[in-house]
Amino acid sequence: MNFKIVIKIIGFLLIINGLAMLTAIPFSIYYGSDDISAILISGFGTALVGSLLWFLTKTDPNEDISKRDGYFIVALGWIACSVFGTLPFIIHGSIPSFTDAFFETMSGFTTTGASILKDVEAVPHGLLFWRSMTHWLGGMGIIVLSLAIMPILGIGGMQLFQAEVAGPSKDKIHPRVTETAKRLWGIYLILTFAEVILLLFGDMNLFDALCHSFGTLATGGFSTKNASVAYYHSTYIEYVIIIFMFISGTNFTLHYFALKGRPLNYFKDSEFRFYTIFIVIVVTSTAVYLNIHNSQTIESAFRDSAFSIMSILTSTGFVTVNYESWAKFFPEVFLILLLIGACAGSTSGGVKIIRYEILIKNSIIELKRLIHPKAVIPVRHNGKAVSIEIISKIASFVMLYMLIFIIASVLLAIIGLDLSSSMGAVAACLANIGPGLGSTGPATNYSNVPMLGKWVLSIVMLLGRLELFTVLILFSPTFWKK
Repeated sequence: MNFKIVIKIIGFLLIINGLAMLTAIPFSIYYGSDDISAILISGFGTALVGSLLWFLTKTDPNEDISKRDGYFIVALGWIACSVFGTLPFIIHGSIPSFTDAFFETMSGFTTTGASILKDVEAVPHGLLFWRSMTHWLGGMGIIVLSLAIMPILGIGGMQLFQAEVAGPSKDKIHPRVTETAKRLWGIYLILTFAEVILLLFGDMNLFDALCHSFGTLATGGFSTKNASVAYYHSTYIEYVIIIFMFISGTNFTLHYFALKGRPLNYFKDSEFRFYTIFIVIVVTSTAVYLNIHNSQTIESAFRDSAFSIMSILTSTGFVTVNYESWAKFFPEVFLILLLIGACAGSTSGGVKIIRYEILIKNSIIELKRLIHPKAVIPVRHNGKAVSIEIISKIASFVMLYMLIFIIASVLLAIIGLDLSSSMGAVAACLANIGPGLGSTGPATNYSNVPMLGKWVLSIVMLLGRLELFTVLILFSPTFWKK
């Protein structure tokens, strides 16, 4: 392990973190909030610590970052940013408990959106902006951001990219990873700006439009209102957010090619087709149920169905209605949706549709192989054969994902939560969604979860955001051997 390069890059990430905190100052000044000193101390303090680590650590400029270094930097970087990200809340006193502040900040950076705040609207505007900013930074990835704005990290930077952007496929839209990072963040900025403008047309003020756009594009879900998006009672705002949740749940590589004049790539991608068809089926069937059994109008049923299902499936976590009240079986339906997720290469959490798609195709082909044992029938994705190695990794990931879900759910049940709430909370945090079920459902939050439970869920959030292996590999004795 090259600890010098690890310390240097962690320092750079803290500089980004500290400077990002200071972007909240204009809102503190405009709204006359009492959080200015807390944000200034935290921002400059974090940037100072980062600067000391960066500038005082001498490294060989020709030295590459190894794969081992990459995994360690990414896992430690997310934890370090979350630890320092608690400072504004603790110094101001809005969240005096370090456990609660760490849970809230980790929830922000991992784009989970699970909150312990009982009264969001009582929190000063500067802190609320920083809270939403953690979403935005974590959505595309703080490591990917560092690769985009610090070309020197392009030396061996692919190891960082692979460690943070985990998954069955890591689409590169440029041979150089720094250029890939720049293009991804460019698209992210364009989409964020577009949603802000559209929300402003819906009579949202600039502060709320920015915070909700950060939450939508990052599929995070932190709102500036206690009632979340339901506060606005605006059909227009709900439809804008529905559209951008769908966009955010789509592979950003497809957005890049669409902007380059190749929009047909959306329909050529089998995962996107699967994603779209699945949404249409689930939203339509739920809307029909709400129209018939809950006596809602067709438009209202469609909008409530589309918003809630898109929010859960893309792991955004915004709320307009309490979907647990729709019918007794809906919590179980949403628990399944919690564990599915949207597309790989998006900002959403969950297992991701591409994994299920490949496993389903492999199962069908296994049936064909039983009938024709000598036939060579490869699993294909977008016309290309998927290697046995990738299929094996996907199967291992899904099994490990379910195992962690079961173990963490049992732990929370032992700590004191009922089984439904335990399963819902773990599924929501592992898939980086936010609202769970029962006592952690859309009508409540995580404030009453015991302290130990919050630490368990914080670890689960990090595991879900970095897709398990990036974190779990650090606990392997082989990882630390020379």
